[in-house]
Amino acid sequence: MQELSKEHSAPSAGDAVPGTKAVVRLSAAREGPDGLDPLFQAVSASAGNVPALLGLAQEAGKEWPRPGEGNTALLWELLATVAALDVAAARVFEPHLDALAILAQAGHDPARASGAWGVFAAEGPGMRLAAESNGSGVLLSGAKPWCSLAQVLDHAVVTAHTDDGGRAAFAVDLRHAGVTCEEPEWVARGLQEIPSGTVRFDRVPAEPLQGTNWYFSRPGFAWGGMGVAACWLGGAVGIARDYRDSLRAGRLSGREPDQVALASLGELDRTLTSALQYLAGTAEGIDRQGQASTEQVSTEQVPADQGSPQQWNPGRVTPWSDALRVRATCAAAVERVMSVVGSNRGPGPLAFDRTYAKRMADLALYVRQHHGMRDDAQLGSLTLKGDAPW
Repeated sequence: MQELSKEHSAPSAGDAVPGTKAVVRLSAAREGPDGLDPLFQAVSASAGNVPALLGLAQEAGKEWPRPGEGNTALLWELLATVAALDVAAARVFEPHLDALAILAQAGHDPARASGAWGVFAAEGPGMRLAAESNGSGVLLSGAKPWCSLAQVLDHAVVTAHTDDGGRAAFAVDLRHAGVTCEEPEWVARGLQEIPSGTVRFDRVPAEPLQGTNWYFSRPGFAWGGMGVAACWLGGAVGIARDYRDSLRAGRLSGREPDQVALASLGELDRTLTSALQYLAGTAEGIDRQGQASTEQVSTEQVPADQGSPQQWNPGRVTPWSDALRVRATCAAAVERVMSVVGSNRGPGPLAFDRTYAKRMADLALYVRQHHGMRDDAQLGSLTLKGDAPW
């Protein structure tokens, strides 16, 4: 085992001023967006500063592409690159960009969406957010769990139960007097600056985004889930870079890596390269389908926890089955990278390297959004119905 002592530990990837080499490439053939280096430098310098990161996310929202509009791979590269610098920063960027994409898919102009946005779609035991018609408008009442950064956001896309038994998406002003953001008992060591708590709504006006179940049946729901996976994978790239840099630092100090250390680095390379290439191929497939893929795909059942579509039109590969494959592939790569690097580097960097220890804790919590074998069971059900490319 190649365990490094504190004095042999190299600076983490996020400590150096990043250049074009810090970009996480989904495809070796892609040219780098050299002009984005200042933004990446700002992300690295703003790690832990949520207001600053929210400002950077809003700037990114004005320029970065949206999924399904022809440049999905670039969007995922950018999200992965932010995560490779600081996982928590990606947890700030991703929901804001996802909210803008949802608005665009609903026929709204994202350029008119001011402030910082979040997406609150989770469900929880004993909690229910209901939408009731009030003349020409809609009012939201009830509670919503797992609302990350709600206290510092301006607006959110929120899902709520409707009178017809389904759920719909709404745009909400979080500064309204009827919105109460509870202080979460956030004891996690990971993502400490991204607490997620319960938000309560008391007859809060909301703007409908399409109709009942549109939010879950649109292909963009699957695309957003894959964008999260790109963030997970980017975080793993950051951890693998930490390990590679530690080996380089050891070599400079006269400590050559042994075969176990080199074999581990080789495993990291093939694990990450395979996952990145799969993500790139999926992005290309999404863009090849173009706007034709924005039609809704019917669903027969919506689970209570996340609203993930379980049943789709049989006989073709659907966006949600692609999302399940991508998310599971990226989650498995993340788990393996964390295991290999953690075993090789040992306890020293976890105890004394602030950036590396933060990255490991943040990513360990973030990747838990993956539902593991339950998602595989969904995928198996879809595969049994013929929704598979093989």
